[in-house]
Amino acid sequence: MNGIKFAEPLFLYLLVIIPAMVAFYILKQQKVTASLRMPGLQSFSGSGSSFRLYLRHILFALRTTAVALLIIVLARPQKTDKFQDVSTEGIDIMLAQDISGSMLARDFKPNRLEAAKNMATEFISGRPYDRIGLVVFSGESFTQCPLTTDHAVLINLLREIQSGMIEDGTAIGMGLATAVNRIKDSQAKSKVIILLTDGVNNRGEIAPLTAAGIAKTFGIRVYTIGVGTQGMAPYPVQTPYGMQYQDMPVEIDEDILQQIAQTTGGKYFRATDNNSLENIYKEIDKLEKSKIDVRQFSRKEEKYLVPALIAFFMLVLEIIARNTIFKNLT
Repeated sequence: MNGIKFAEPLFLYLLVIIPAMVAFYILKQQKVTASLRMPGLQSFSGSGSSFRLYLRHILFALRTTAVALLIIVLARPQKTDKFQDVSTEGIDIMLAQDISGSMLARDFKPNRLEAAKNMATEFISGRPYDRIGLVVFSGESFTQCPLTTDHAVLINLLREIQSGMIEDGTAIGMGLATAVNRIKDSQAKSKVIILLTDGVNNRGEIAPLTAAGIAKTFGIRVYTIGVGTQGMAPYPVQTPYGMQYQDMPVEIDEDILQQIAQTTGGKYFRATDNNSLENIYKEIDKLEKSKIDVRQFSRKEEKYLVPALIAFFMLVLEIIARNTIFKNLT
């Protein structure tokens, strides 16, 4: 099995069962053949034993081989000498996501926050070899997920974020500063923050441009996205009759977002609907993919399927033979 390694090698110790099965079978056959000694049968000595009687041992061989193959399947054989060139960017990316109450506005479908989560999920899924993390902010900020290549975990944590998780407000500077703190020590060739917000900085102890200056110091590019339609949008408003939606003017501090992007060598985007937001993520994806060389990664290829199929067919063949050809001999 050249080039084959086992993911669960401890299961191979179960192969000691095979010689034990063989020894037990031989002992059992000796007892059967030595149990009767009848005189007066010399005249039949030349007749020979039935051909089927010898072939009955095939049943044991089939079963023993099937057991050995099933043990190998449990050990999960993998081929590890296969190399494949893949296009990976080697980029670390922090998503800084606004989750303030205004992100529930319904100028996006179903609302701004859910649309942003859906587009971010597609973006993450399209970059399987990059480390990506998530910071959320409203009146304050915190890290929802540190940089990771386990994108399944990241996407689950992204889906769990909701408006109201933390105090309301829009602390753009704090959100950016937290993202910078999480990515600044990265050794990746390219460090990127994608900051998405729909409002004006009105909370937090760190000004957005101060955080942008810190990002520039650490060589971090910041792509900023302003989310909101032009003019009026239906915003959620708490009333004595529950949550209701009222048309209110969309206010996004585009000047600050543009300055953040310019300071760090990034780019500012304005998303006015679901389609434009999707296109923005696609453009950022292309911008970053063009910056990094292609790397080579080794791939592990599972090889348990063939022995599993052979074991299955051997067991089926044994059952059929035992109940047909060798029915009267077992």
